[in-house]
Amino acid sequence: MVAPDPIAFSIFGIDIMWYGVLIGTGFLLAVAITYIRAPKFGIDQDFILTITIAVIPSAIIGARLYYVIFTWDMYKDDLMKIFDIRSGGLAIHGGLILSFIVAYFLCRKHGVSFLNGTDLVAPVIPLAQAIGRWGNFFNEEAHGGPTDLPWAQIIDGVGYHPTFLYESVWCFLLFIFLMYFSSRRRTFYGQIICLYGILYSVERFFVEGLRTDSLMIGPLRQAQVISLVIIAVCIALYFYLRKTKQIKNRL
Repeated sequence: MVAPDPIAFSIFGIDIMWYGVLIGTGFLLAVAITYIRAPKFGIDQDFILTITIAVIPSAIIGARLYYVIFTWDMYKDDLMKIFDIRSGGLAIHGGLILSFIVAYFLCRKHGVSFLNGTDLVAPVIPLAQAIGRWGNFFNEEAHGGPTDLPWAQIIDGVGYHPTFLYESVWCFLLFIFLMYFSSRRRTFYGQIICLYGILYSVERFFVEGLRTDSLMIGPLRQAQVISLVIIAVCIALYFYLRKTKQIKNRL
């Protein structure tokens, strides 16, 4: 696979990158599906629009801040580069952390169960990720080490593990599974978001091990450390919520 031009099109001399187009497309599809499914979860559709206005920019800000913090040497001499996200530099963990914090307080303010709300959005998060990951392909970034596999991503004549593809396929399959499970098998609030946290983090742990551009915590790949923490927390929370049956909990 050879990536085409990372520029999708230009408007008034401003280049619009495929990276941004794909992330935006993922966001829009996620919001549309969430809006349609909201009544099945007992959540007003107007609340979905309200929370979207706050959560989407929070996700982008959180993702960018997280990336900048762990790659500070790249930005400390030119702070304006922090605001240039067209060429990449968004970390999914940072986006999820800040968006969930904002969502929690908005749910509390509007009297909506936070756990029920996260179950509603959990299936579409991997859908947005599956689409957005292709932005890494166009930017020729976030790939793995050299390989001669038939599906290798070719950069400057060298084949690399297309880790974006591995994650994209896994996330799309996770989207399908969580959509089915949340519609047919959910038995308590928080069940779907816990499953997302566990299943996505398992994939991220192994795929991260293939990447050559990982953000680091000392000698450790931070995404792998965070993934292990999320897996442990979500497993513990899953069994706690199942035991206490938090169906009517307003948390």
